[in-house]
Amino acid sequence: MIAANLGITVGILVDVTPEDIHAYCAAKWGAWEDQPWEGDVVFKVGPGERGKIFVFLGDGTSIGVKAGKTRDEADDWLIRYPQDARVSAYIGRSGWNSLNTAGGIPEDELREAIDRSYELVVAGLPKKFRGPSAE
Repeated sequence: MIAANLGITVGILVDVTPEDIHAYCAAKWGAWEDQPWEGDVVFKVGPGERGKIFVFLGDGTSIGVKAGKTRDEADDWLIRYPQDARVSAYIGRSGWNSLNTAGGIPEDELREAIDRSYELVVAGLPKKFRGPSAE
C-alpha cells in the first residue's frame, strides 16, 4: 500500500501464523522449544536448565517478548500499537510485552521484536553461551 501523497511504502498488515513464529524462533542460534507450564510453549536460549525464555508463544494470537531493557523502553510498543500491544502480566515491569500477531503490527516488526528480545536475553547469558555473534 502506498501512503497518499507521501510516496512512502507502508507495511502490509497480514496475520502471522503460529507456525511462522515457531519457525522463526527455532531458526535462531541456540534456540530450543520448551513447555515449562502445561500448554504454554516458549523458546529459550542457553544451556538446559539454565536456558532463558526469549519468546512466549501463547495461544497463537499473540507473543510475549522482552521489548526493552526497561519498562520505559518497552512502552514504545504501547504508544505505537495501543490496540495490539500490552504490558505482560507479572513480568511487564522488566520490559516484557504481549504483542498481537493477528492485528495491526506488521510481520517485519513482529520479527524485529523477536530479534530484539533474543538479543536482550542472549546479552544476559554468560559469555560462553552467547554464540558466535558475541565475539
